[in-house]
Amino acid sequence: MTNSDLNEGEILRTIFFVSDRTGLSAAHYGKTLLAQFPNQRYQILTLSFIDTREKATIASNKIKSAYRTSGKQPIVFSTLVDENGQRILKSTDACIINLFNAFLEPLEQTFGEVSSHVPGKFQANSGISGNLSYQKRLDAIDYSLSHDDGVRYDQYDEADVILVGVSRCGKTPTSLYLAMNFSLKVSNYPLTEEDLDKNTLPDFLLKYKHKLVALTIKVVPLSKIRRARRPNSEYSSLKVCEREVKISEAMFAHAKIPVFETTDTSIEEIASDVVQAMRFGLTENDD
Repeated sequence: MTNSDLNEGEILRTIFFVSDRTGLSAAHYGKTLLAQFPNQRYQILTLSFIDTREKATIASNKIKSAYRTSGKQPIVFSTLVDENGQRILKSTDACIINLFNAFLEPLEQTFGEVSSHVPGKFQANSGISGNLSYQKRLDAIDYSLSHDDGVRYDQYDEADVILVGVSRCGKTPTSLYLAMNFSLKVSNYPLTEEDLDKNTLPDFLLKYKHKLVALTIKVVPLSKIRRARRPNSEYSSLKVCEREVKISEAMFAHAKIPVFETTDTSIEEIASDVVQAMRFGLTENDD
């Protein structure tokens, strides 16, 4: 995946998100920083659960290989706290941005104390309520990943929120952000051609109307996003995109469910709108 349309045969720089946990924090902060460089082209690779010396060595070999293949210095956004793992990554000659060190070092200076550098220290020291809160978030992330893109819609009883919309309108990133930052179990369902032909939302969705939130997007941006995935296809044509958006918005209006426009709207804003619409009254997690 890249941040812009590719030229055929172009060799890209690789951006790595490396973490001793899921990698979602590294990806979130990394993408926020990368957004400041809209003209750069790159591909992204997430390396999760790098929590041993052996795994760090495997990760470093992948980074070195990317450097040899492209000839372009990889950029690594890391949330590793283990010093051995950090040293192994530094041996790759990549541009290493350790997101924890950026915050830990000034805190160490202020407190006059060296931090423990133990992965997952928050949940270990947070008592019973902290462990429960952390586990709830992990469960939400796991649920959202395993119920992405219409998978297991027979298990929507467990969902806190069900996002619905046409393909490529922003359902997946919104689902993961809600899981990671609000500990919500989120399913998302892409409307199929069969659904659109019926001009009404499927019964198995309407059964959970109180959980439904719709996402929509403007036609031209949708077509551009789809072209990046399937160039020169009917799926990405303006005609098909216009039809799908028009029918889906009519379906949402008929079902009387909340609808949010994702064009030029940040994931943070969309997620906040969803939470308010569902009246959860939740606050974002602190970490």
